[in-house]
Amino acid sequence: MYIELHLLQNFAPSCLNRDDTNTPKDCMFGGFRRARISSQCIKRAIRVHTKNAGKLDDDMGTRTKRLVSILKEKLIEKKHEENEIESVIEAALQTHKISIAKKTKAQKESDEQDEYKTQYVLFLGKNEIDLLCQAISDHWDTLKRIADENKEQEKTEKKNKKNEKKNAFPKEVKEAIEGVFKGKKASDVSLFGRMVADAHHINVDAACQVAHAISTHKIEMEMDFFTAVDDLQPEDNAGADMMGIVEFNSACFYRYAVIDREKLEENLGKDEDLTKKTIEAFLRASIEAIPTGKQNTFAAHNPPGFIMAVVRDGVPWSLANAFEIPVRPNDKGLCASSIEKLDTYWGQLIDTYDGTPNVLAWTSLDPKPPVKKLGDRKENAESVIQAVMEVLS
Repeated sequence: MYIELHLLQNFAPSCLNRDDTNTPKDCMFGGFRRARISSQCIKRAIRVHTKNAGKLDDDMGTRTKRLVSILKEKLIEKKHEENEIESVIEAALQTHKISIAKKTKAQKESDEQDEYKTQYVLFLGKNEIDLLCQAISDHWDTLKRIADENKEQEKTEKKNKKNEKKNAFPKEVKEAIEGVFKGKKASDVSLFGRMVADAHHINVDAACQVAHAISTHKIEMEMDFFTAVDDLQPEDNAGADMMGIVEFNSACFYRYAVIDREKLEENLGKDEDLTKKTIEAFLRASIEAIPTGKQNTFAAHNPPGFIMAVVRDGVPWSLANAFEIPVRPNDKGLCASSIEKLDTYWGQLIDTYDGTPNVLAWTSLDPKPPVKKLGDRKENAESVIQAVMEVLS
């Protein structure tokens, strides 16, 4: 069973998601230039909003390179020798080919506090971190011996090309640490997945797919020229002390996301209650969360003008092709015209593929949107969310 969310969101002038040239992201679609917000940007906004709202509390994951510091604090509380902890953690992580990068001399002289960091950002749930700490504590003596052997090895011979230690790990240690990553995952790890290049056995297949948001109409980039004046400059100096350009656009975006309920429940260790709680939190955050890019400059806090949720068996449907031919500005407005196109395309899909969903619920800021194929309107966004949750019960 799939839970789909379709949103139309009209943003005032903004630069919510930039590329490496500091320009709002865009793309070609249907032969026309469209504004774009990347799926990564949207997913981060959803994660941060959910965490700040406290909807999932301890069921949220952490993305960090500072795993060693987190584990160190927990192991100190377990009364392990502080000067031994980092090398023991390093030995433990080697069982899953997770490499540690020590600070360079230049980094040590900077404000960086953590001497040990993982080579790449890890996405771990609180439960996984706690279990990993416990596994290290339970096998402390074995890991300490391996860590000491590694130090001696470093003194006598060079590491191999992959920068790995050669000591073999006892079976019970590998199994204990492997078990950490086989249990129930955090809600956001279960939704968005986890990929570790050197340790594919701890990867998690995402239960949720989020599309890049694209404008329903063609766009042209605009530029804001700005200056800054020194408050203490002499009165006879009328010049600016700084000048620059900020690129921006204004667009009505179509946003789409889909959750595979069965995959999510599998990732969450068959916890049905947490699965429902995660889906509800995701729907709520998807509607409410807005990317933070350049918001101090533009304050584009514009909620969706149209919300539609669909629960279906079979295969999911993105409605992006409703806007292959761009919406054109008219006296109805971009959002209303986009709703009309989406409604028409939905009817075409239903007629062609006989894909009547288990439930369809929608609402709109417009009290009388141009809708013919979508059925009865719900009162508000909360009613849409509850319609989905009722069918999942």
